Amino acid sequence: MPLEKLETSTEHAWGLWHITEKEDELIGQISRFETLPSHITHEQKRLEFCVGRLLAKILLEKVSGTFEGIIKDEFGKPFFKNNHWHLSLSHSYPYVGAVIHKSKSAGIDVEQIKAKLLKIAPRIMHPEELQDAGSNETKHCIYWCAKETLVKIYGKKDLTFAENLLISPFELKNSGNITGRIIVNHIETAIPLYYEVHPGFTVVLNQ
Repeated sequence: MPLEKLETSTEHAWGLWHITEKEDELIGQISRFETLPSHITHEQKRLEFCVGRLLAKILLEKVSGTFEGIIKDEFGKPFFKNNHWHLSLSHSYPYVGAVIHKSKSAGIDVEQIKAKLLKIAPRIMHPEELQDAGSNETKHCIYWCAKETLVKIYGKKDLTFAENLLISPFELKNSGNITGRIIVNHIETAIPLYYEVHPGFTVVLNQ
């Protein structure tokens, strides 16, 4: 089991998994509580689905007992069956991340560091964010992950990245804390976020 990260507390837990397993091995592990949907035909997506369920199971059993599977609401946000802990999943093959919270909506995003993020940045980032990120691909990746994390926390799809989801400027380190803000109907909600930089990818989650 290539579980690269596992952190737990009384209110919060998160993990990061590097996929190296074969599909048959993973399907065998989830078959007791989940069925791989037939519409997922891409090999990597099938692996990500299986690992996401296994990682969520490991986290929940560390803090809150029995895992009975995952369901989704009309916006695609995942929830545990018969358990009140909040859940968020993310994958960027070959990595899968998951975070759970006892009392508040959870969000996590894993993204590979790629030059294409600089091309789409003007469409998703506020001018102050663009100025802070400059031409640094890693920093752009953190901004992207942070905004995706805020979307998952909010739980709906009706947000504009450059207007409703803002990230405060930050000093780039291997890991650190940043502040995200969700602005809806002139109401601003500050969200403490945590990021880590790994070789080739970044991960952001709420604390």
